[in-house]
Amino acid sequence: MSTEDRAKATAKNIEGKAQEMMGEVTGDPGDKAEGKAKQTEAEARHAVEDAKDKVKKAID
Repeated sequence: MSTEDRAKATAKNIEGKAQEMMGEVTGDPGDKAEGKAKQTEAEARHAVEDAKDKVKKAID
């Protein structure tokens, strides 16, 4: 996985956690849901990149 892709996914996860927390503090279910969605997207990006790494290792 490229360092840049990993950093982007990690940043998206942190952004999602912050937004979810803000939704909890303010009582805004929309922010909370959007934050969770961002975290899920980040997890998916990590999974895709991990799969790419496994394929690359298998080829090498």
